[in-house]
Amino acid sequence: MRPEVSYRTYQKRTAALAFAAALAGSAVLMAAPAAHADVVDVNYECKTPIGDKSAVSPIDIKSVKSGSAYKLTMSWQKGVSSSPVDLGKGAMSPSAVIKVGGAEEGTVAVSGPANAATIPANTPIKISDLSGTYTPKKSGKVTFTADVLTIKALGTTTTCTPSNDPKPSLTLDVTAAGGSDSGETQSGSGDELPQTGPEDSAIALGTLGGTVLLAGAAGVLWLTRRNQAVRR
Repeated sequence: MRPEVSYRTYQKRTAALAFAAALAGSAVLMAAPAAHADVVDVNYECKTPIGDKSAVSPIDIKSVKSGSAYKLTMSWQKGVSSSPVDLGKGAMSPSAVIKVGGAEEGTVAVSGPANAATIPANTPIKISDLSGTYTPKKSGKVTFTADVLTIKALGTTTTCTPSNDPKPSLTLDVTAAGGSDSGETQSGSGDELPQTGPEDSAIALGTLGGTVLLAGAAGVLWLTRRNQAVRR
């Protein structure tokens, strides 16, 4: 009976180890760092053709990975500035700058479509979503903060500058293209972001956990068959 007890004990230990390895892989996946985004109130001081104006708008910056770059999308939840006359369809063209900080410093230029409908006079100008591409030149934690907004309409230019030193709307852990630091900073470009090393490692470890589980199951099956053969 001793061989029987020994085999069952080994079988239980093998299954337990395989299960633990799979759980460890899942835990690493759950702990993988993700992008951190906040909706940040930005106090814009605007220089307009008819004088200075100010407005506060919550700003949201999101990212989507695309190859070795990231697409950034900047959104305004409230309108800023206004016009003393109606702005017909297509009369207003917005663009902005996103400040890059942390592992590298620079800016990303973002732009968007002109207004799709008439903007009535003396009403807040709603800015459409603006997008641009960011390609990391250095690896590490990078922040993205709302900076200068420019509105062009009817041959005039309005410039709105944050006056409240807003905090970053987005923080990312990025890896430089090619996997190494180039020592250069990113100057304005406009749309997207790369996969982080820790996430890739997490996926690899998660896969490893699954492999260990399969290997454990195969070992138990082989031992079961071997034991049955010995008994016969």
